[in-house]
Amino acid sequence: MAKKAKFAFFSSSSPKSLPSSPSSFTSFPASPLSQNFTQSSMEEAVERAEAVIRKWDPNTPSFTKIVSLFNHSRKEAKEFIICVRDLRKAMHFLVSQDSQSHKLALAQTLMQIAMTRLEKEFFQILSSNRDKLDPESVSGQSSISSNSEFEDIMQSDDEDEIKKAGESITQVEKASAVVMSDLKAIAESMISCGYGKECVKIYKRIRKSIVDEGLSLLGIETYKAPRFHRTDWVTLEHMIKNWIRAAKIGVATLFRGEKLLCDHVFSASNSTRESCFYEIAYEAATNLFKFPEFVAKEKKSHERIFSLMDLQAAISDLWQDVEMIFHFGSVAGVKSQALSSLEKLKVSIHSAVVDFESTIQKDSTKTLTPGGGVHKLTRSTMSFISSLSKHSRVLSEILADHPLPRNTGSLESYIRTPVSENEERNHALSVHFAWLILVLLCKLDTKAEHYKDVSLSYLFLANNLHFIIETVRSTHLRDLLGDNWLTKHSDKLNAYAANYEIAAWSNVYMSLPEEPTELSPEEAKTYFKRFHTAFEEAYMKQSSRVVSDSKLRDGLKVSIAKKLVPEYREFYRKYLPMLGQERNIEMLVRFKPDNLENYISDLFHGTPILASSSVSSSSSSSSWMSLGCVSG
Repeated sequence: MAKKAKFAFFSSSSPKSLPSSPSSFTSFPASPLSQNFTQSSMEEAVERAEAVIRKWDPNTPSFTKIVSLFNHSRKEAKEFIICVRDLRKAMHFLVSQDSQSHKLALAQTLMQIAMTRLEKEFFQILSSNRDKLDPESVSGQSSISSNSEFEDIMQSDDEDEIKKAGESITQVEKASAVVMSDLKAIAESMISCGYGKECVKIYKRIRKSIVDEGLSLLGIETYKAPRFHRTDWVTLEHMIKNWIRAAKIGVATLFRGEKLLCDHVFSASNSTRESCFYEIAYEAATNLFKFPEFVAKEKKSHERIFSLMDLQAAISDLWQDVEMIFHFGSVAGVKSQALSSLEKLKVSIHSAVVDFESTIQKDSTKTLTPGGGVHKLTRSTMSFISSLSKHSRVLSEILADHPLPRNTGSLESYIRTPVSENEERNHALSVHFAWLILVLLCKLDTKAEHYKDVSLSYLFLANNLHFIIETVRSTHLRDLLGDNWLTKHSDKLNAYAANYEIAAWSNVYMSLPEEPTELSPEEAKTYFKRFHTAFEEAYMKQSSRVVSDSKLRDGLKVSIAKKLVPEYREFYRKYLPMLGQERNIEMLVRFKPDNLENYISDLFHGTPILASSSVSSSSSSSSWMSLGCVSG
């Protein structure tokens, strides 16, 4: 509570001993020579103030001891604030005239009573109006002027001040504006009379508890390094998600609202509002931004990179608010902590990318994919890289600072040359993604060598490269790698597919005469046998092959059929009639051209045909008359 000793300065006749007043003492200098004040008018001001102030003396047994002045009558509250202002003016005058006068002693007593009352009112308003001073309500008052002097704030029951916020102000915001104005009026009155310390002490204690409670309700705890060493990653991931949500609310709403309230209430004193905000927010805000740094220091692993990037993006998104809210020198440590967390996260994210590359290179699984299908390493790697591409905003800046320590000229030739600083950052990201895919392709080349069948190796490479291309084409990777990259790798895919055909079907292609020629019946029989044997062997082997993508599968079928069916159809049409007298012709000529197309259409589903159920048995049901249908 206010102490009587506070008024000892009024016993001095030196103006230098008067308390400093933010923006008000300059309006009321102590020298009577420059004023129109008279001894009688100042004494009358003291008498008028006595009637009002004694009525609201909190130490009297009247009802005013338990009733709030500002809740009871805003008209009387306004009158009380004006009386305090006039009393302060009178004391300035009286102390310059006669520091031992009876009226000055009375004024000192009245000022003590008034400050005790205002201190009590300040506490009551702060503690009983938490709902009207919540961050959302306070943030809505950012347009209200904070430059008016305390004696003007309560003018017309605050209607003038509230109108400045706009005609669309809600009832909640209106109530909040009134409470904020009352606090401001009391604070300026107490500070101008030398009672700022008491006012600020109350404000800091109450508002700090509200900030701490708000962060606790958001799930923010006091963070210390040992806590993170003992926490498993699943729990930590949950904490990260909660932190991101809490940090957005904490910074953009809680701290921002607290800063606005502090700036408004103590607008008359820059040093006071800075001191208040420091005491209220610094410790809590610094602790808030320690969390990402502790997470970043944990064991590096590429599986954790997405959570790290989410943290990085969250801080980056909040940075503008952080700079605006914590611009005071005393709270600059909050910005320093946020920057430190950002830097630690960048290091961890880059380490995770390096770890991911190493994981691809060190993959030692020798299990062959059945039928030459897409390897699980391809699926997991491309899923990871495509997910990384969704975080290009975060990654581009990090990877731009860590260029690949190797010659990437061949990779860069696939990607469009950057023409701006932003494109330069994305270019570094594009080159890095192209490099990761190249590392994967090299690993797949090694795995392809484990197949004993050359055709299966090429089909394996075609399947996996097609999967990579389609992943790039259907994700944000396309924007990063570009159409030129897709064209280059599509050409490579076509080469793999062509090599597969040559390795798997060349014996079938070469089993028929290369050029139109006249064959004897015996020669025709030999070619029919050779073709059927070659096709049956190829079909039995290739029936177990897998091409999961329908587009690639159909493409291979069409390519094989175009090379095989027309040539066989012509051979079949020309030489089947020559063998019409042969016995067991159905064993000699086992395939019609249309049947050939049907067999080819059944390929690449991974359904092997055993020797006991070969293609010959499936075609033996065809009657000789059917086989003799040359037009077929």
